[in-house]
Amino acid sequence: MSHEAPDAGRTKERKVRSRWRRRFTAALLVMVCLVGGYYCVNLFQVWSVGNSDQARPVDAIVVLGAAQYDGRPSPQLRARLDHAVELWKRGVAPLVVVTGGNQPGDRFTEASASASYLSQHGVTSAAILQENRGHSSWESLVGVARLLNERDASRVLLVSDPFHSLRIRLVAQELGLTAYVSPTRTSPVRGATAVMKELKEAVGLSVGRVIGFKRLFSLTG
Repeated sequence: MSHEAPDAGRTKERKVRSRWRRRFTAALLVMVCLVGGYYCVNLFQVWSVGNSDQARPVDAIVVLGAAQYDGRPSPQLRARLDHAVELWKRGVAPLVVVTGGNQPGDRFTEASASASYLSQHGVTSAAILQENRGHSSWESLVGVARLLNERDASRVLLVSDPFHSLRIRLVAQELGLTAYVSPTRTSPVRGATAVMKELKEAVGLSVGRVIGFKRLFSLTG
């Protein structure tokens, strides 16, 4: 009899530990499913918005910057600008806002390279505004919002790569703009590279929707 009580106690303790392990495992699985499901929803929306075209009359077409090489737009930036030219010639908006600062050592900003390209392709100089300080989508769109607020304008059509479109629309909305997107269809970013970009965008989107894109930028730069 003296040995049965300790054994019974140990058996009971093992059952309690086993029950808590099962509960913890179940809770962990639920959490993984919720987080995974949330990510998948955001990934689908990145893809869906990137494959949409919301072109309509607005106050300004906004072209998000990309690399430039000594005043010449990179192929990625050129694809965005060509689409903006097409939209402007269709009369979608009276203004085209180009964005992007420069990297250390650069003689030109992304915005100035973009403005020059637009002028060479038929967009009148009076129709072009430059936001030339931003080094991220957030900073660029903050500058765009400031430029347009000075003109009592708020409706924008954002032009960028498909994978980028949903995030910039949400950022613009967070900044008080009424934003639509019209992604370029001629970007050189394609195939596996585009898929990886979409996967990465969905991560940033998932976090930004929870904590806000301003805070996300302050944490990631």
